[in-house]
Amino acid sequence: MYSSVVRLQNTFGYFTTVVFAVAAVIAFSDLFSPRTPSVGVLKATNVQVVRGRPHYYSSKKEEYAIIKFSLDADLSSLFTWNTKQLFVYVTAEWPSAGGSSGSGQNATNQAVIWDSIITAPSSDHLANLGPVAMKKLRRSAEGKSIDPSRGKLTLKNQRPKYQITHPSGKLAEQDDVVLRLHYNVQPWVGLLTWNQDVDLWNWKTLRNNLSKKFTLPAIKKKKATEEKKAGK
Repeated sequence: MYSSVVRLQNTFGYFTTVVFAVAAVIAFSDLFSPRTPSVGVLKATNVQVVRGRPHYYSSKKEEYAIIKFSLDADLSSLFTWNTKQLFVYVTAEWPSAGGSSGSGQNATNQAVIWDSIITAPSSDHLANLGPVAMKKLRRSAEGKSIDPSRGKLTLKNQRPKYQITHPSGKLAEQDDVVLRLHYNVQPWVGLLTWNQDVDLWNWKTLRNNLSKKFTLPAIKKKKATEEKKAGK
């Protein structure tokens, strides 16, 4: 009963219990930190629909959309002493033509056009950055557990990282397209949290994260373009 193996097991069990209790307290402490993310501007600035191969590995030509956008958002309140990094992304959404889900509501297409990972000062070493940018990050975060400038996004006429495609191969003249900003908080300890639908005590919903509706333009036909040039 009092062998070395039993004592080792008891010590390890007590240690893991203490670690779990401390981790639970750290995760619970996040609820006391206010989260008040806000969006000032989110709008499409330039929209094009092109017919071609959207990727080098594409086997056929199809219609794809290129959406430039402007974004002004303050997500700095999402960074606490327990925040490891913040994943931010923008999606384009539009209703399916004649499609509906089992609940009777219109199905919605959703595609990511841009994303970014913003690390906290305590996890800057995980960022995939060059030496110059990393040196600036470390200098700005020196002596700080939380950097108040982290999470403040100001993008003007930002080029998308990804083009939009559709299984049907058709996108031109699509109506009711909107841009939506999302975030995902990844803590050192605790559960992953996403932009929530309702207020939860100190955690507020991300408001104004939806742009105004716009329409994807038609593709300019080559023949019409040539006729215009000939007319001139």
